[in-house]
Amino acid sequence: MTNNEKLKEIFQQQSFREEEAEPLEKTLQVIGFIVGDEEFAVPILNVREIVKPMEYTRIPRTPEYVLGVFNLRGNILPLINLRQKFGLGQKSFDEDTRFLVMNYQDQVIGFVIDKLTEAFHLKEEEIDYAIAQENRDDYLIYGVGKQKDKLITILKTESLIKRDF
Repeated sequence: MTNNEKLKEIFQQQSFREEEAEPLEKTLQVIGFIVGDEEFAVPILNVREIVKPMEYTRIPRTPEYVLGVFNLRGNILPLINLRQKFGLGQKSFDEDTRFLVMNYQDQVIGFVIDKLTEAFHLKEEEIDYAIAQENRDDYLIYGVGKQKDKLITILKTESLIKRDF
């Protein structure tokens, strides 16, 4: 058998295997967190890091949900309280409170969350997009994911990070 014949046979075997292979499932990897009594999630690719609360400086004449700015290793970042942004009232920071630092394009912002839950994958069929209003750029909801026995609201990173202050 010549080299060309061997190569041809190898390529045929590969193409046969590719036809048999099942297509990869589309999944979205997210980070889950609690704000108020609800569980939310954001795409993990937009999460830069999660840190314990630290000192922040208030900024005058900003909406109430803008807590101010904080210094994260030399970077001054805005800090948004998601409880207040979602109209859920205030709560003092406790041992579960975290700053969820997210990035989208060239913007980086910190968000106060009540509690971090877990990172997980959602299959395409586990996400209901019906609730999302795709014609509105500022709409916060990407969809609702079904995880185990609960529903989780998946937030749109670009709308969450978009500055309206």
